[in-house]
Amino acid sequence: MALATRTDRRPSFARTLWDSTVGKKTVMAVSGILMLLYLVVHMYGNLKIFFGPGTFNEYAHWLRTIGEPFMHYEWTLWIIRALLVVAVVAHIVSAYQLSKRDLKARPSKYVHTRARASFATNTMRWGGVILALFIVWHILDLTTGDAHPGGFQPGHPYQNVVDTFSTWYGNTIYIVAMLALGLHIRHGFWSAAQTLGVGSRTRDRVLKSLANILALLLTVGFIAVPVGVMTGLVD
Repeated sequence: MALATRTDRRPSFARTLWDSTVGKKTVMAVSGILMLLYLVVHMYGNLKIFFGPGTFNEYAHWLRTIGEPFMHYEWTLWIIRALLVVAVVAHIVSAYQLSKRDLKARPSKYVHTRARASFATNTMRWGGVILALFIVWHILDLTTGDAHPGGFQPGHPYQNVVDTFSTWYGNTIYIVAMLALGLHIRHGFWSAAQTLGVGSRTRDRVLKSLANILALLLTVGFIAVPVGVMTGLVD
């Protein structure tokens, strides 16, 4: 008589973790922190535009030569881009699945119409959609040049930035996205701290203050560039 064989296998630890709510929240927290670190560095680099085209273009060129001669031209930059894509996709997928899970757990709307959370919390979902669309536009505008106003000039990032923020729609898209980013960071940083077990009664006030400070600094720092172009400080 043939022996029956077991075809079912226990899911791996990684799969079990991903399928759990805690696992998805952890993925959101870690990917969010990675993106936050990138944003801090990116904002710092953007502010170099106030030191003139020479400094800004030199910085943009340096980004493409990081690690040379060990790394070939732009290899390090593409590795960073690939890691960011993974972080963004992981963040979006985990957020979407958590949202679906949350809606499934409470299919009926709350009886009370009073806001049950802060404004930033209530706008996290739409803020995420705005930021996802902005990333696509931003890449097409200043990386590939497909959506760039006028003539895109490869190797001349300073002039390309000035061209973008010399248009009303370029300023509008960017500023709206940065305001959404500030709200996203304000709530997301706090949520990530709670998920990773950093929060506590004694640290809560410090973490909330740090979340507000980070959100404000990044929002103001990014918006400073289009404002600089609009006011003539950058031309």
